Amino acid sequence: MDCQAPTEKGDPVVKVIASDVRKGNVLEHSDGKLYVVMAAESFRPGKGTPTTTITMRRIVDGVKTQETHKTTDALEKAFVEEVKHTFLYEDGDAGFVFMNPVNFEQVTVSRDTIGDAVAYLHSEMEVYLLLHDGVALSIDLPARVTLQILETEPVTKGQTASSSYKPAKLSNGLRTMVPPHIEAGTRVVISTEDGSYFERAKD
Repeated sequence: MDCQAPTEKGDPVVKVIASDVRKGNVLEHSDGKLYVVMAAESFRPGKGTPTTTITMRRIVDGVKTQETHKTTDALEKAFVEEVKHTFLYEDGDAGFVFMNPVNFEQVTVSRDTIGDAVAYLHSEMEVYLLLHDGVALSIDLPARVTLQILETEPVTKGQTASSSYKPAKLSNGLRTMVPPHIEAGTRVVISTEDGSYFERAKD
């Protein structure tokens, strides 16, 4: 439920109710600063007032905060552009360089802005950057990526797919849990949202 109202500067302010806030949204806080939403979870008790708890990071200095609102509270969502970019390379301490495939403009995004998503980046990966006045506020990865299993326990005779999952180390250095029949060297599809195993790669 979005509605726009002009500000004194003439820029549109998008009003959004708390229950409609999503990860990656950028909110204009009462302190006048912009915050990027890291998580938003609504709670609807059997009795009492439904609430939405929002975890967010202040863009100017990276400070994290958490607030709880009524689900119907109106919040101000900053005007941002979601633009597809291609990851090119890491530029040392400067950050990570992405290119707009339409106009070929490049933008450098800091490691702090990308956060844990750094582990999934690879050359030529297509992502969406959230831009405000040309500055990247957050990154939206593809929902799933294909990685190789570097290490895991060998298959034990008698184990089935329904047995409990076992730990495994992925080619990007992260660890996850995989079904018992998955062996080292296998390519698997991983969810970038939580790093969980999705399925065995079909390629």
